[in-house]
Amino acid sequence: MKRVELLAPAGDLEKLKMAITYGADAVYLGGESFGLRKASKNFTLEEIEKAVKIVHDLDKKVYVTLNIVPHDDDLIGLDEYVKELYRINVDAVIVSDPGVFNIVRNSANELPIHLSTQASITNFETIMFWYNLGIKRIVLARELTLDEIREISKKAPNDLELEVFVHGAMCMSYSGRCLLSSYMTGRDANRGDCAQACRYKYNVVEEKRPGEYFPIEEHEEGTFIFNSKDLCMIEHVDELIQSGIKSFKIEGRVKSSYYVATVVGAYRKAIDDYYKDPINYKFDERLLTELKKVSHRDFTTGFFYNEAKTNAQVYTTNSYIRKYDFVGMIKDYDEKNKIATIEQRNRINIGDTLEVFGPDREYFELVIKEMWNEDNEPIESAPHAQQIIKVKIDEQVKPFYLIRKKRDDI
Repeated sequence: MKRVELLAPAGDLEKLKMAITYGADAVYLGGESFGLRKASKNFTLEEIEKAVKIVHDLDKKVYVTLNIVPHDDDLIGLDEYVKELYRINVDAVIVSDPGVFNIVRNSANELPIHLSTQASITNFETIMFWYNLGIKRIVLARELTLDEIREISKKAPNDLELEVFVHGAMCMSYSGRCLLSSYMTGRDANRGDCAQACRYKYNVVEEKRPGEYFPIEEHEEGTFIFNSKDLCMIEHVDELIQSGIKSFKIEGRVKSSYYVATVVGAYRKAIDDYYKDPINYKFDERLLTELKKVSHRDFTTGFFYNEAKTNAQVYTTNSYIRKYDFVGMIKDYDEKNKIATIEQRNRINIGDTLEVFGPDREYFELVIKEMWNEDNEPIESAPHAQQIIKVKIDEQVKPFYLIRKKRDDI
């Protein structure tokens, strides 16, 4: 049985390493141009080449985004950039625009192309149009139901792969093609510079239609009528695999390394549990609990089971739910003395109760009784960002294990 691919976001090199370490089969990343996430650090060509080597050495894959909706000026230099990506040996590029598709084909004909969700593919005829042009993977529009995906999968050619987003932030516009940001702030979401205008506070007034009411909830500050919940399909991994989907995509190139590790790790475990015993598979509820330990909005299943209506939006706030803080990453572990070297990411104090977890084990609790700085001097607190500290940990840990702390204000 060919296993479904778990595809993770990589906003920078650290997040890429975290995604691969915690179980991703492939990562997608953006270069300095031609992608849809300017807010992410993104990669230079030299960094992409380094990323490809790291990932290929582990028999994983790297896909590069070229999915802007371009104006003529945006296409300058794309042909040479594509040639460099082909030389670097990336596994595929992700495009949404026919013009970009054409440039890729003319510049590096053998470079595989994936069609982005920005292309809004919602029917089998459009799939076959692109397939006949040479596309071998299509990221389906988020507006498709699971039943529609099943029917498309049954009819699709055997060498065509279907990919869907299974987790992360949802755009309120059709397949992410939004004009709000450009209209309100001058930042073009379709060219990678979204200001997330959908998360702003709004008051709806229709002065020419008395008696016609828009069913929304609101409070004294206004309402967040465009503010979508986050997509979460981890409870339905079995149905997604059985539908014929070949790649599960996680959103979040601008999210933290902690977010990437936690989400990838949870989906990795769910997918592996399914393949161990597909007939008797039962979802492990602890994985949903893990997902709720990263910053997130309330969860929704989006359009998978029906049209996303009122229960897909958050009307009262645009804030994230954040019950835990990411406080550190294990850099090294001295097994003989049981001392862990930690790179701090949020304040750690003597007496704190922390949770430590890794890609190959569930979390365990750790109470900080002693702590030393990089010069082996005892300290009571580690308040400085990325401060190197040392802590005694009796249970064996490894590099890239992460440490979190429950917030005091919840």
